[in-house]
Amino acid sequence: MRATSWTFGDFIIFLVLTGACIITLAPIVHVFSVSLSGSEAVYHSSLMLYPKEPTLQAFRYIFATPTLIRSFGITVTITVAGTLLNLLFTITAAYALSKKYLPGLKVFMLIVVVIMTFNAGIVPNYLNVKAFGMINSLWAMIIPGMVNAFYLILMRNFFMDLPQEIEESARMDGAGELMVVARVVIPLSLPVIATVGLFYGVGHWNEFFKGVFYITDASKWPLQVLLKTIVFDQNFNDLTSADTTNVNIEPANVQAASIMFATVPIVLVYPFLQKYFVKGIVMGAVKG
Repeated sequence: MRATSWTFGDFIIFLVLTGACIITLAPIVHVFSVSLSGSEAVYHSSLMLYPKEPTLQAFRYIFATPTLIRSFGITVTITVAGTLLNLLFTITAAYALSKKYLPGLKVFMLIVVVIMTFNAGIVPNYLNVKAFGMINSLWAMIIPGMVNAFYLILMRNFFMDLPQEIEESARMDGAGELMVVARVVIPLSLPVIATVGLFYGVGHWNEFFKGVFYITDASKWPLQVLLKTIVFDQNFNDLTSADTTNVNIEPANVQAASIMFATVPIVLVYPFLQKYFVKGIVMGAVKG
């Protein structure tokens, strides 16, 4: 086998990709190291690439009261319920729009494209949420933006690429539209469903602005809003009620531990769905 020769262009690409990886991973490694390091080491270090004086003191500090756990549970609830509802409405709408015999198909598609291109803005959205009585309700984090127009088109294009003969065979066996969707379309569309579902889930997990605009009760704050008060406002008063007067801990330790706590759960989901990404996106982008 002949050895592959490197060209100058290959070398430049390698350097660029290596630099991008370093720039991407360095902050993550730093935050992880700070979260597990002692306060003295953090105080005297500007950049940490590995934990110094390893300790779990910062994590014990943030778990001293159930404040962070409560916000974590709220975010999990919003993510799970929101993603399931997102997929339910997106799948049913995409299936209907994938049928060329749907009356008014062009009008519906025009509406979807307009919605994808233009947004009402923050103030009209807030007035709608307030008019429906959803202020300080977790539904304010779920219902607005129930269907993403881009994901809808992506899933519609995927459905259009499915063999129509399979659906016709199911109908000949007496299956109705709902049965065709549940028994035929969904099993064949797992790549795009998993991909879109992950996009929806990550969006709910990282949602910050809706929590700031619609949730004024601190006891209902999602994780990202609580994280903002910890990292930017450095407000630890509501984070723990334990006696920490004799605890020597740097604010950076608490901030880093909180960031890791909020980041790791959603990152762990990626390896299980990664195999669906390329297939789901590429196949969903074939047809217009």
